[in-house]
Formats: sequence, structure tokens, C-alpha cells
Amino acid sequence: MAKPFLLTALLASALSCNFAMADSVSTIDSDGFKNPLQQLQFNPGLDQLEFERATLNALNIYDPWESWNRSVYHFNYRFDEWVFLPIVDGYRYITPNLVQTGVSNFFSNLGDVTTLLNSVLQLKLQRSMETTARLMFNTIIGVGGIWDPATLMGLHKQSEDFGQTLGYYGVPSGPYMVLPLLGPSNLRDTGGMVFDYVAQDQINWLDVADTREDHPELTLLEIINTRSTVNFRYGQLNSPFEYEKVRYVYHESRLLKIAE
Repeated sequence: MAKPFLLTALLASALSCNFAMADSVSTIDSDGFKNPLQQLQFNPGLDQLEFERATLNALNIYDPWESWNRSVYHFNYRFDEWVFLPIVDGYRYITPNLVQTGVSNFFSNLGDVTTLLNSVLQLKLQRSMETTARLMFNTIIGVGGIWDPATLMGLHKQSEDFGQTLGYYGVPSGPYMVLPLLGPSNLRDTGGMVFDYVAQDQINWLDVADTREDHPELTLLEIINTRSTVNFRYGQLNSPFEYEKVRYVYHESRLLKIAE
């Protein structure tokens, strides 16, 4: 008799624990933590057609030159596949990783010159001071920027260009553009790119601009390094709407950078 009684008591105890746990779960569920969608309230007047229209408007980037842009996009796709990436793969194959890092750091250090200029133009005092310190440390301690001690000191790289500066002061982006070899842009950012190039050439940091005139291979190395450090590959989205997606991502990323 003792054994059946003991078994019954254990069963009753287990059931009571289960009920207690169920009550505890229901208490957690009631505040929406376990079921967050349960507390949401939807607008019954928002039908599927209106939802699709709102989504289309969000993706609708001003692209009056779309036909031309798509042709350039296709050219970039094939050039990247048949010319650019094979060169980049060859560069990676014959160049030790340490040298690749040094080359990338060197050109990144040059890019901090225009970042500093545009940070000042946007009156971003803290960013200007951090970029100045970063430029000094990497140029002096990092031997012309080949090493990046500034990042180890907590001075992480930031990016500002004249396109962002124009956007900061309210200049609209203008029509979307796809530039040969350079990829997605818009009218404002294309003008900003020209300004940054001229500014970097005039500042002539570390005499790089003058050196380029006698050694055009330096420019070629910079182009190869830039493509090597960009992870995007045409066709990787595996979508027939890749053009639209790239256009949307570029547009939104520029808005975020301007708002930083």
C-alpha cells in the first residue's frame, strides 16, 4: 500500500508543478514579451493594395535616365566579371596579405585628408579633431599611413565627402546615376566626387599628387586596392531586381551618412 500511495503523491506533486509553470508562462505571455505581435493593433482600413502602393513609393528613387543607367550597369557588370575581378584576384594572389594591408592603410590615410576637410566644412568639431589626430598619428607613427596605430588608440576611421557636405546643407541629391566603373551615384554626389579629387590634388598630402604625374601606376594601384576592399559582387543578390535594390540601398545609405 505504501508504494502506490507514494507514487500517487509524486504524480500529484508533478502535476501541481506543471500547473504552476503554466500559470507563470501565461503571466509572461500576457505582457506581450513572449508574443510581441499579440499587442499590436492594425489599421483595418489599410488594405493590401494600399500597402503595396506605399511600398512602391518607398522604393521609387528619382531615376529619369534609367535606360542609360541600366546600360552602364550592364557594362560595369561585364567589365567587373571579365576584367576587374581577374586583375584583383591576380593582385591578391601575388601580393602578401601584410603588403595588401599596408597599401590599403596608405590610401585610407590619404582619404582622411578629404574627410577632415569636409568635417570642417560641416562644422563637426569633434569629428574634425579626431580625424586630425588620426591623420597625424598614422602619418608620423604609422610611417606615412602604412600602419594604422590610430585605430588601436580608439580613433576609428570615419568618412566624409563633399557630397555629404552638400547634403548636410540641404542640397537635393538630384537624379540617380550609374557611373562607368565607379557604380551608383547621383548628380550631387558626382559633383562632390570631382570636388574631393581636386581638393586632394591641391592639398598634395605626402606629395602623392605630384608622384602620380610621374608614376601613373600609383593610380592604378589605388583603383585595384579600392575594388579589392569592396565586397560587393554583381549578381550576388541573385535577383532579377538587383538594379532596383542597389539603387535603393545606395539612396538610403547616403541619407544615413548625411544624417550622422
